[in-house]
Amino acid sequence: MADLSITAANCVPVAPALIGYGTSGATITAGQAIYLEASSNTWKLADNNSATAEVRQATALALTGSASGQPIAYLSSGSVTLGATMTAGVAYYLSDTPGGICPVADLASGEYPLVIGIASSTTVLKLSFTSSGVAL
Repeated sequence: MADLSITAANCVPVAPALIGYGTSGATITAGQAIYLEASSNTWKLADNNSATAEVRQATALALTGSASGQPIAYLSSGSVTLGATMTAGVAYYLSDTPGGICPVADLASGEYPLVIGIASSTTVLKLSFTSSGVAL
């Protein structure tokens, strides 16, 4: 399998949703998993096999695209229509591709599983950022 193929233009929160705003520290596309880098207070792409623990801790999903240093909107709680096809009832995880979201079958040895959310339908992902804290 592969990462979800997200259509950025179709990445829309489902009410009620907890939307936040910040500054991007990288080039980010709507629908990518992000984390807040403490030292720069900017949002960057999360990655489940990074050597840096902070990078492995996705806490939000980008709702807008942004270049480094530009404003970004993100969803930290609630549900989102991703513009991707999912399987209802299946959990989706942070990928080893920065910002990517993948099914459990794509996780491999050395990666740190972090649930991004569970598909409540074939198009909607209910967010639930939950990390195992240990490598496979």
